[in-house]
Amino acid sequence: MSDRGRGKPMGRGRSDRRQYSQATGSQQVPGPYQQDPLPGSSQQPSASAWGRRPGPPSQSSGQTPYSRTQPAQSKAYPALKRVKSTGRAVERLGSRSDRGAGYASESEREKMEVDSAGGSGDGALALGRGALRGRRVIPPEIHTRPSHLVTKKGTTGQPVNLQANYFKLLATTDWCLYQYRVDFAPEEDRTIVRKGLLRLHKESVGAYVFDGTVLYTSRRLPDKMELWSVRQSDEQKIQITIRLVGDMVKGDQHYLQFFNIIMRKCLGLLKLQLVGRDYFDARSKVEIRDFRLELWPGYATSIRQHEDQILLCAEITHKVMRQQTLLDILNDCYQESTRDYKKIFQERTIGLVVLTDYNNNTYRITDIDFDTNPSSTFQLRNGESVSYKDYYKNKYQIRIRNDSQPMLVSRLKPRERRAGQTEIVYLVPELCRATGLTDSMRSDFHLMRALGEHTRVAPKSRIDKLMVFNRRVRSESAIVQELGNWNLKLDDRLVDIPSRILQQEAILFAGGTRKASAGQFADWTRELQNKHMYNTIQLNNWVVICVNRMRREVERFIQILQEVAQPMGCRFATPRIWDIQDDRSNTYSDILERIMSSSNPELIYCVVSNNRADRYSAIKKKCVVDRPVPSQVFLAKNLSKNAKSVATKVAIQLACKLGGAPWSVELPPIKLMVVGFDVCHDPNDKSRDYGAMVASLDDPLTRYFSAVSAHTSGEELSNEFSVNLSKALHSYRNTNKCLPSHIVIYRDGVGEGQVAHVYEHEVEQIKSKLKSIYGETQVKMAFVIVTKRINTRFFYNSNNPPPGTIVDDVVTNPLRYDFFIVSQSVRQGTVSPCAYNVIADSTGWRADQLQRITYKLTHMYYNWSGTVRVPAPCQYAHKLAFLVSQFIRRPPSSQLQDLLYYL
Repeated sequence: MSDRGRGKPMGRGRSDRRQYSQATGSQQVPGPYQQDPLPGSSQQPSASAWGRRPGPPSQSSGQTPYSRTQPAQSKAYPALKRVKSTGRAVERLGSRSDRGAGYASESEREKMEVDSAGGSGDGALALGRGALRGRRVIPPEIHTRPSHLVTKKGTTGQPVNLQANYFKLLATTDWCLYQYRVDFAPEEDRTIVRKGLLRLHKESVGAYVFDGTVLYTSRRLPDKMELWSVRQSDEQKIQITIRLVGDMVKGDQHYLQFFNIIMRKCLGLLKLQLVGRDYFDARSKVEIRDFRLELWPGYATSIRQHEDQILLCAEITHKVMRQQTLLDILNDCYQESTRDYKKIFQERTIGLVVLTDYNNNTYRITDIDFDTNPSSTFQLRNGESVSYKDYYKNKYQIRIRNDSQPMLVSRLKPRERRAGQTEIVYLVPELCRATGLTDSMRSDFHLMRALGEHTRVAPKSRIDKLMVFNRRVRSESAIVQELGNWNLKLDDRLVDIPSRILQQEAILFAGGTRKASAGQFADWTRELQNKHMYNTIQLNNWVVICVNRMRREVERFIQILQEVAQPMGCRFATPRIWDIQDDRSNTYSDILERIMSSSNPELIYCVVSNNRADRYSAIKKKCVVDRPVPSQVFLAKNLSKNAKSVATKVAIQLACKLGGAPWSVELPPIKLMVVGFDVCHDPNDKSRDYGAMVASLDDPLTRYFSAVSAHTSGEELSNEFSVNLSKALHSYRNTNKCLPSHIVIYRDGVGEGQVAHVYEHEVEQIKSKLKSIYGETQVKMAFVIVTKRINTRFFYNSNNPPPGTIVDDVVTNPLRYDFFIVSQSVRQGTVSPCAYNVIADSTGWRADQLQRITYKLTHMYYNWSGTVRVPAPCQYAHKLAFLVSQFIRRPPSSQLQDLLYYL
C-alpha cells in the first residue's frame, strides 16, 4: 500500500471532428453539437443537469427513465451482466499515450483524408486536427549541444552491435518542396468540398498533398495560379487561388513533416484503421471473450532526421477496446441501486473517453443530462428542428432503440472551440462504446495476464512483426507508386547501431566496507539478507494501528520483521499496538490524533484491510501535514504472503523513512549533488499540478532533501524550481559545511514542445539563482531532460540488450547532446530504454562520465533491489509528486523534508 504505483496518464480523445450534413448541405458535426446561448439572446439555459453551467436548449420530455412503456423491440435498459466500469480513459498498451478508437465508414474516412496526386490519403497528417492549417505552431528545434563538447560518444564499456526498430528512408533529398496557400472565393468552409474542388485540376497541379489550406508539391507552379471549379451541391462557380508561400529544403522541419504525411498515407493504403494518431489493424484484432475486450494491433511511426540519415521509427502497439456501451454501464448502475443509479452512473462515466463507431470519433464525457433523451429536439445550423433519434436515422441510418436513455454531454477543449468547433456535443449512450480499462479491471490479475500474453511482445517476435510491416509497405503496389511519386524508398532491413555495454556496478553495504556485484541481471536482492545496510537505524518508539481482529496476525508479522532486520544491522523494538473497532477513515484520523497528542513516536505503522483511497488519504494527510511523522500503510492481505520476503522489503522501507540507507554505489570523489524533478496532475482539479524536487545531501547519495510546489496549468515552473533548489543548497551546506562543486539536475515531465521553454526559462532561472548563491565561485552544473515514453527499442542478437547498454550514435539527434540507456532487465516482452537530452552542461565532463553517473543512479532507488528505468532522484520526485497530487493535495510539512517519508 505504501508503494501505490505510478500515476496513470489521462486518456486524450483525438479526432478530426469536421463532419458535414449531407442532407442539408450545412456544416454538421458527429453527434449534434449545440452552442451555449449568447448573452442577451432569447435562448435560456435548461435546468436540472445544466443548473451548474449554461447548456444547450433542448425540449425535454420531462420523463425520467423507466417512467413509460418502451417500444417492443427494446425494453428500457435491459438487465444484462456486464463488466463494471469506473470510468477510466482509453487504454493503449505498448506506447506513450491514451487515445480512442473505432471503425469509420467510407464517407467518414474520406473526410479525414488528404489529397495526394489527385487521390486520397491520410488526413490526420501526423500533425493533429487540421495539422498545418492555421494556428498550429511547430516548436523550433533548438541546438543544445554544448560548444565545448568534442564528441558525445563515449568509449567506456564493451563495444557491441545492436539493431533498432528503425528503417532508413532512402530518398532523393536534393529536390525542393514548394508550399502554397489555397484560397476559395466564395469562401468554402467544408474541407472535403475544398479537396474535391481542387481535385478537378489534378492534371494542372500535378502530384501534390493538400490538407484543405496548404498544398505541397515538388513541381514549381506559378506564383499566383487561378483555377475555376463548379460546386455540385448548388452549381456555384468557385475561384481557386494558389499562392506561393515558400519552399522547403533538406533540414527544414516542415520537410520532414511532409515525409511523415506521405508515410501515414501509405499506412492508410495498407487498409489499416486510423485511431487517434496511429493506425491499427482491426482485421487482426484479438478477442478476449472472457472479459468482453478486443485488442487491436497497430503501428506508431515517425520520420526524423537523426545523426547522418533520415530514419523511420516503427513501433508495434496495441489498443484495448471494450465491447461495452454506455447503456450497458447504465444498466449495471440501475441493477446495483434503483435509487442512486444516477449518481453511480455519473461517477463512472464523467471523465470517461468514449468511442462513437459511426464516425470514428472519441469524446470525453463531461456531464450527463437526465432531462434530455433521444426524442428531444435541437436545431441544425440552418434553423431546422430535428430530434436526436431522427438525426441519427437520417444521417447515419442508425435506429436508436431506447427512447428514455439520458444524453451524454461532451464539452470540447478551448483549442477546439478556437478552431471554430461548437462547444457542446450531445451523445447517445447506446451508440457510445466505453474505452480503456477501469481500476477494477487493472486489479484483476487474470484479465491483465490475458492482455499481457498479447501485448508483451518478445524481441524476436517484435523484429518479425516489424519485418512483416516492412514487406507489406514495400510490396503494396499503391504504396510503391505513391513513394515513387516523391522519389522515396524504404530500406528492407533494420538499422544497425554501434553501442557499448558498461561493466556491472559494485553495490556497497555496511558503510562501504563490503561490496557485491549487481550481477548480470542487475538484481542484488539476495545480498540484502546477509549484509548490513549502508546506513543502519534503531527504531525504539513506534506505534502499530490495526483492527482488533487482525491483532494476532500483525504480532506474528512484527516478529518476522524484527528477525529480518537484525542481519541487516537494524534493531526494531517491540511497538505499541493500538486496536481499533473499524477501519473507517475517521477512525484512523481520530486515533492518530490521540496518539500524537499523548506521545511523540518515531514512526506510525497502519495495517488496513484494503486499498481504499479515502482511508489512505486521511492517514497520509494526518502524518504528512497535520502531525508530521514517518508513516507506513500496509495491506492486511500481505501479512501471510511470502512473509519473510515481504518483511525484508518493509524493513528496508522503514529504515529509509527514518534516515537509513540499504546500499550505495561507487561514486567519483567530488562534492556532487544530484537533483530530480517531476510533475503530477491533481485528478480532482485539472488546472492544478504539483511539481516535486528531490536533491541529495551527502556524498554517497543516500540522504535527500525534498520540496513540493503547487502551480496552475500553464504557470511557469521556473520560479518555484529555482527557489526549492536554493533551499536544497542551504540544507546541503548545513549538512556538509560547504556547497557542492557539481550539480546534475534530471528533469522529468517535459514534453517535446516544452524543451525550448525549459531551456530558455528554467535553466536560466537556475543559473541566475546559482550565481547569487555561489558569487564568483564557478559552479559546475548539468541539466538533463529525462524522457521515458519513447518508441525506440533496441535488440541484441534478437534478444533484449543487457542492463548498462549505452546508445549515443545513429539514432540520436545531431543538434542535441543526447543518449539512450537500457538500465533494466526484463523477463517478458521487450525492454524500454530511457532517453536523456543534456540541454545545459558546464561540468567539463566527457560524455562517458555523464553517461556512467546516470547509469549508477538507476541503482539507487531503495524501493527496489535492482535497477530502475530512470535515475533514482527522478523516481523519488515522481513518488513524492504522485503522493501529494493524488492523496494529500497540500504542501507537506517542512519537518519531513530531509527524510524519504514518501517511499
